[in-house]
Amino acid sequence: MTSSFRLGPHVVVMAIAYLLALPIGWNREKAERSAGLRTFPLVALATCGVIQATEHMLEGHPEGTARIIEGLMAGMGFIGGGAILKTKLSVHGTATAASLWATGAVGVAVGLGAYDVAVVISLFTFLTLWLLTPLKQDAATANNGESKDD
Repeated sequence: MTSSFRLGPHVVVMAIAYLLALPIGWNREKAERSAGLRTFPLVALATCGVIQATEHMLEGHPEGTARIIEGLMAGMGFIGGGAILKTKLSVHGTATAASLWATGAVGVAVGLGAYDVAVVISLFTFLTLWLLTPLKQDAATANNGESKDD
C-alpha cells in the first residue's frame, strides 16, 4: 500500500457530495427540523470521505468495501434514530431520520463514483420532502390534526 497526497480529486468528489446534500438540508432547515442546513452536507461529506479514505486500502477486496458501507449505513441509522421523538399522541422526526440515512447514501454513492445514483437519491429525497408535504398536511387535517410523522 502506497500513500500519496492527492488533495485535488478528493476535494472535487467531496464537494459534489456536499452540494448534493444542500437541497435536502435546506428543506429540513426551512421546516425547522432538528437537523438542517449544516447537518446534511456534513453527513454526505463524511460518508463520502470515509469511502475515499479507504479506497486504496480496500483495492481488490470488495468484501472489505461492503463492510465499510455496511458500517456507514448502520451508523446513519443510529444518527437518524436520534432525530425521532415519540410522545403520547404522535411520532416526530421519522422523515428527518430517513433523510439523514438517504444523505449518507448520497455520500457513499459519490465516494464510490456512482454519481448518477447519488443525483437520483438526492433529487428524489428532496422532491419527496418538498412535494409530499402538502399531501401530508392535508391528511393530518383530515385526521383532526394528529400527525404521526414529521
